[in-house]
Amino acid sequence: MNATELRNKSTQELKEELESLLKAQFNLRMQKATQQLTNTSQLSSVRRAIARVRTVLNEKQAENTGN
Repeated sequence: MNATELRNKSTQELKEELESLLKAQFNLRMQKATQQLTNTSQLSSVRRAIARVRTVLNEKQAENTGN
């Protein structure tokens, strides 16, 4: 999901997306720790997606405060 798609979502939808990404990141970390993860590039892509969602959330928060 790219940033333009995220900007069209509401704050509540973004928070739900962030929560699901954090759960996915946790599951991937557990798979890596138990050596069940074969595609380790998933970790970095999920981490980037989390950063993308957090950036859009911060932008929306800044718009609401007027800064």
